[in-house]
Order: sequence, then structure tokens, then C-alpha cells
Amino acid sequence: MSTTIREQLEEQEEKSLSPWACLSSRSRGRLFGDSDPCTLRTVFQRDRDRIIHSKTFRRLKHKTQVFLAPAGDHYRTRLTHVLEVSQIARTMAACLRLNEYLTEAIALGHDLGHTPFGHAGEFSLNLLHPKGFKHYRQSLRIVDFLENEGRGLNLTWEVRNGIIKHSKGYGDILPEGNGELAVTLEGQLVRVADIMAYVNHDMDDALRAGMLHQQDLPRHLREVLGDRSSQRINAMVGDLVATTLARNDGRLHLSQRMNETITDLRAFLYDNVYRNSRVHNEFEKAQRIIRDLYGYFLEHEFPETELGSCCRLRDPVQSEREEQHRHRRVCDFIAGMTDRYALDLYAQIFMPKPWSVL
Repeated sequence: MSTTIREQLEEQEEKSLSPWACLSSRSRGRLFGDSDPCTLRTVFQRDRDRIIHSKTFRRLKHKTQVFLAPAGDHYRTRLTHVLEVSQIARTMAACLRLNEYLTEAIALGHDLGHTPFGHAGEFSLNLLHPKGFKHYRQSLRIVDFLENEGRGLNLTWEVRNGIIKHSKGYGDILPEGNGELAVTLEGQLVRVADIMAYVNHDMDDALRAGMLHQQDLPRHLREVLGDRSSQRINAMVGDLVATTLARNDGRLHLSQRMNETITDLRAFLYDNVYRNSRVHNEFEKAQRIIRDLYGYFLEHEFPETELGSCCRLRDPVQSEREEQHRHRRVCDFIAGMTDRYALDLYAQIFMPKPWSVL
């Protein structure tokens, strides 16, 4: 009996992957079903491709990671962040014989819901929207309903679960309870890789900006992690792989020393970078832009073109349900903006235009 390339790939997974891995052939399926399976790609490969080819993914290249609208070419953006998360997560997945395609799809899709101006935008929308705003919920909303002209990307359950469970805020890296973690180890890997990526590239960007110097990093952190970004990432990845393989119990593990080291590095960055006055001042400016745009579009129609006329007033809302719907649409519209689109739109709406002299 002839088999498709996809079926051959699924057979290879069953033979080569860890017993703890999530097999493509055993996915729980898609949100809306799939009557036309691909003959070449597994379901998780298709999810990865759908994410990469989405408009939302392309907009990540113009969204802030930490430094708002940086002038230099080498500062991270939200797009380079997800690529670095994907690379770190896939490396660990390969070492642990987990499903690399599932890991990659979750990593590439986990930050699709991020706002313009990074966490400043998320903080603002969380205050403005009556039901609050979290970027990981918005990421799921994008892949389920907003992308592809409102049809969504129809991703598998495992990728969607990894996206909604990736965020950890100020919480533990690998909490003891399972409620905060993705069901699959691949999804849990993305959560850890996300931390590994941002503590390293944010440190690197802060050094580039002159906000930090190498000697500012506490000595006990340098002794464990090294002095270069590549050394720090290698130390973190190597520790997770070695400790997880040694325990071999179907869970991810960091050594106590490495867990404490990463936690201390996160705290160091919060105190010296994220709460730095230079970053905080720009944070406040970004909040003002988001707040003013949100209020404006509650009362005015959206632009008909990318930077078209924005002056037509909306009709007054007639019901609480209509008001909730309007808030939802405005929130979706602003969350999807890139930094530069938000800045250009703000200037067009709120900045006075010079009169030409004939």
C-alpha cells in the first residue's frame, strides 16, 4: 500500500521521538475540523506555515520588544524575539527528542497578540478595555477569529494550548502545579525558551544602549552564566536538557542553581532596565498615544485606508451590548497596529497641520 510523505513523517515520529513527545498523528484536531489533510506536511508543520504566512506575523517586525522605536538597526523587535525563542526551543526539543514542528509553531505564534509599544501598549489596553487585555488571550483570538479576513487560521488544539499557556508574568519559570503550564512538553518548552530569550537579548540591547555595562551584572550571575550572550544561552539550555534527561519523569526540570540564577537575572533586569527612567519615560508617552487613540476611535469610524480620513463621527451606541462590541473592535484595531502606524495615525489625528502659503 502506498503512503503519503505526511504518513511517512508520522511513522518516523513514532519510531524516533521520546515517549513524552506529542505525535502529529495523535493531535486532538483543529478548532473547526479539517476535511483536507495535506499529503506532504504534518498538522504541526501546516500550523507553522499558516502562522508564518499571516499578516499579523509580518507586522511583528515593526512592534517594540523593550526599546520603543529604536534608531539603531540591531535592537530586537517582536519578530526577532519570536525567532530567537523558536531557535532556543527547537534546540531543546531536538535534544529531548520532542516534536520540533509543534514547538516551532507555538514559538512563532505565541506573541501574535502583542500590542504596539510592547508592554506599555498591553498595560494601557488592559486599563481601557472593560474586560481587560492580555496579549496571550489576544494571540489566541487572532489565530481563532481575526486572521485570514475573520476566518482565523484554524490551528490544532496543541498549538492553541501552547499559545494561551506560554505567559508567566512575574511567576515561577516552571511552577509545580500543572494549571499554569501547557499540556504538552513542547508548549512548556516555549514558556521556558521565552524567558531564556528575553533575559539574554534584553541584556544585550541594554548593553548596546549604554544603559548597562558588563561589570554591572552581579558576579554570582556571571560565574554561572558567563560574560557573553552565547555563553548564557548555552548554560541555560544545557542545564535544562541535562537535568530533564536525568530526571526522565515526563516533566521539564532546571537545576535549583540555574532556576535561582535565571530568577535573579530577571529581577536584575526589572530593576535596572525595565524600570529604568529612560524606558519608563518612553513607556508613559506610549501610554498616552494608546489612550488617546482608543478614546478617539470609540467616537469615530476607523480609517478607510491605511492612513485615510478619520474624522467621521460614529452614531451613538444604543445598547450595552453594542457598546461592548465597539470596545472589542477598537481594542482589536489598536492591538494590531505596528509602532509606526500608531505614531503616524496619532500625528494625523492630533497634531496640527501647517497651512501652505500660495
